[in-house]
Amino acid sequence: MTLTTEPESSVTVQSLSLPEELLLALLNEESGYFHQVPGWNLNCAMAGAALAELSLIGRIDTDLESLILLDATETGHPLLDPILREIAAETDSHSARYWVERLAQQSEEVISQALTSLVRREILDLHPGEFYTFTKHYRRGESTQEYSAGEFVQARLTRIIFADEIPDPRDAVIVALVNACDVFHLMYQIDDELEQRIELVCKMDLIGRAIGDAVSESIAAPILQRTPLTKPIPRVPLRKMLLNRHLRAGRLPAFFASLAEEYGPVYKVPRPFQDPLIVLAGMQMNRWVHRQGRLYLRSSDYFQGVNEVYGSARSIHSMDGADHFRYRKAIQPAYARSTLVNRLDETYANARTHMSNWRIGDAIPAQRMLRPLMNAQVSPLLTSTHTQDLIDDVLKHKMRVLNVALANMLPNFMLRTPKAKRRAKVTDRLVDRILQAHTPGQRLGKPRDVVDNYLSLHASDPQFLPQTDLGVPMGTMLMASMYMGDQLGFALYWLVSNPDLYERVTAEADALFADGDPTDDDLNLDSIDVTHRVLMEALRMSPIVPMAMRTVMNSVVVEGYQLPVGASVYIANTAPHYMEEVFPDPWTFDIDRYAAPRNEHVGEGYSPYGLGTHSCLGFRWSELHLALNMLMLVHYFKIDFARPYKELPMDPYPSQSPSNKLKFRLAEQRHELPV
Repeated sequence: MTLTTEPESSVTVQSLSLPEELLLALLNEESGYFHQVPGWNLNCAMAGAALAELSLIGRIDTDLESLILLDATETGHPLLDPILREIAAETDSHSARYWVERLAQQSEEVISQALTSLVRREILDLHPGEFYTFTKHYRRGESTQEYSAGEFVQARLTRIIFADEIPDPRDAVIVALVNACDVFHLMYQIDDELEQRIELVCKMDLIGRAIGDAVSESIAAPILQRTPLTKPIPRVPLRKMLLNRHLRAGRLPAFFASLAEEYGPVYKVPRPFQDPLIVLAGMQMNRWVHRQGRLYLRSSDYFQGVNEVYGSARSIHSMDGADHFRYRKAIQPAYARSTLVNRLDETYANARTHMSNWRIGDAIPAQRMLRPLMNAQVSPLLTSTHTQDLIDDVLKHKMRVLNVALANMLPNFMLRTPKAKRRAKVTDRLVDRILQAHTPGQRLGKPRDVVDNYLSLHASDPQFLPQTDLGVPMGTMLMASMYMGDQLGFALYWLVSNPDLYERVTAEADALFADGDPTDDDLNLDSIDVTHRVLMEALRMSPIVPMAMRTVMNSVVVEGYQLPVGASVYIANTAPHYMEEVFPDPWTFDIDRYAAPRNEHVGEGYSPYGLGTHSCLGFRWSELHLALNMLMLVHYFKIDFARPYKELPMDPYPSQSPSNKLKFRLAEQRHELPV
């Protein structure tokens, strides 16, 4: 099948392979992913699609009994040629089912390449968190209706099964593959007549019938799907944990990496008075979580306690699946990089106003210095209010909630102490202030913020986001001030620790601010190259959220270990940051990791913003905002340590943050702060 897409700049003709067509046919835009085809079933279907493509282009022939190589000449298609080579290398004759089951083991790579190709060719849009939707480039089909490239595949399916026309062989194959995945009932209202039509189409072409039957048989009685004799998950002794030097220093990524080196990618760690936690750590685990975790892991269990504290039934953190995707899409525009770019002047002004209160010679703890600095900018951008008078109590309350209701580091009564109750009331005052600033009259002519998006979602569907569930987003919105302030503190520590890099970042800052405040065009990757790579390396060595907690909702075997239903899991997504095979010499602060030809950050091994569906929604905003503040700090001040530090002092819970022992000294004012 040939699709004509019409990007803004040109018209191109592109041929889709059957594996790509199958993915487009299965895409469910409401959930942002594909109809829930079990992993083995989808792998078999993708293997069948590749074999069918090779058959249609004359490289192999297949019937109900055998699969024969006709032509070993490579196709030039990266999805098909590895499979063709494997078939050509086999000396014995086998059935199509044999090849479906054999190739299913490598189908994940076929899926990954197909998705990459569809995104590159602007047929699919990839959203943060590995969600997909069709692009808005159009193809005019045989009818007068316009379809996006991906929608045309689904529209073609509809035409085939609802019409009486005889489908061509390619159409029969795609119907047979989708039918083998057993998702037609998720796409249409299926009655007896329609079911008979689908069965008829599946049998109209010998190739389609052979491949469809092979896939269906492999799914119904898969040899390779049988649960193998799984390996017992290693258990880490409590004593070894407590004596681990990285844990004692609060370096959680290095702690998880060191245990993975000794015990493997899946291991159990003890918990007082509770069942052990299963830890997933390593490159393969990151890749599995990123691509398949949504099918087997859920987040709702861990965040339920936090929701209850704020009087909510659920929040974006505790949602999974289609609801989570819908929630993200509704609020994502307010967290986009463009939101910050459109208000750069305001951001510069608020930052400098706060900096004007600092005194040269003062030694200030990192948290007390940088969290309020970030809040002075973040609060107006996200909530259209100024909250400097409340932010300290609000953040302390939130940290207490996380330590009690999420990390279980403190007993429940710690939320009922007089100080905790007072801070909870301060959080209520914050919510009232935010809501009072968002009446229709107050918002007239104002730039849209994230609160507007939440309130719009509530107004459009009060059942999906009821008023009772506004407590968590409104009460925790300014956590961004804490997270970005702490990450800036880590980055500043590494910068001050490396004087040569400090000089290079200062040079970039002085060049950018030489003729006034830099615009978005000025803030490109060339002009802030060193600053950007310093921040990336700081995020590797000192990520603020080093792990994620999940519950196993569907039993699964990974790397030979079975994760049982109901088990508690730590996803140590930043453990690869300290693995030699991913980042050579991981204890060295080296910004050249992120430049060609090394590019060590490419892939799932570098994951400071999380993995999969729950990855950070505003990471592009965060990258730019951290860079802006780093540049302003070194442009206006000379900063050093209040005293020498042998290593970075940090607090590991509830998120990694610079300890109050880390103090920066404002040694000199390099440039006057503009009024």
